[in-house]
Amino acid sequence: MKLNVVRADPAGNITLLVLDPVPREDRLSVAARLMEHTEFAAEQVGFVCEPHEGFDGRLEMAGGEFCGNASRACGILIAKQRGVRGKAHLTLEVSGATRPVGVDVDMEVGFARAEAPLPGPSTELSLGEAKGVLVDLGGIVHFVTRHEPDAAILDELEPALRKMREEGSFPAMEAYGVIFLDDGHMTPLVKVPSAGTLFWEGSCGSGSLAAAVAESLRMENGGFAKDYIQPAGTVRAEIQRKQFDVVAAYIGGSVTLDEPVVVEI
Repeated sequence: MKLNVVRADPAGNITLLVLDPVPREDRLSVAARLMEHTEFAAEQVGFVCEPHEGFDGRLEMAGGEFCGNASRACGILIAKQRGVRGKAHLTLEVSGATRPVGVDVDMEVGFARAEAPLPGPSTELSLGEAKGVLVDLGGIVHFVTRHEPDAAILDELEPALRKMREEGSFPAMEAYGVIFLDDGHMTPLVKVPSAGTLFWEGSCGSGSLAAAVAESLRMENGGFAKDYIQPAGTVRAEIQRKQFDVVAAYIGGSVTLDEPVVVEI
């Protein structure tokens, strides 16, 4: 099988965007084989699909999760395909999101900002010595903590999530992670069980949003915005709160695209 693939770099969260149609039931295996191409140094794979009427594009991640960085990259890709030279607003369908995802692009500077799913209720949680906030973003859940980076915390998070799901106090999710904060710096560890991937990611859009939600947990009204410096790039997360509820959420940052290549798998 030969596939046209674009390597995207949204703030260091290297994403392969597959441009050719791939049946849903084959996507996990196709993604796994693409990830074996180490020259891409990819952390995830998304499939650019034919959109339904009223949308500019459709992106489905291999594991069915929502990914803000991949959404931003897809927005830049579609704008480039359309010959956009300046700013544009696009409306995408994205896996893991229950409503349309708006993406604002500025092609002159290689910037994209995507709307993000509004978070569900956040839960303060302790995992051993790690104290933090569990943030539900629909298709992905993050535990935000100021503990030093340690993969063992993810091992403690998994049984806690299983117990919460069994008790009916937390929904199922396609992906989850631990977001380690330290004075504006952020280190994301993300797992997508269905895709069999676990990465210390270069950057994480949903993790950046989760961090903003956690850091503004006690804000009643107003806006919160912060640039989160991550191992391979910086993502800006912005939220608006009204009576403690998050009523708007965005992530933004730089995006670069390589030229499409044909990959045989």
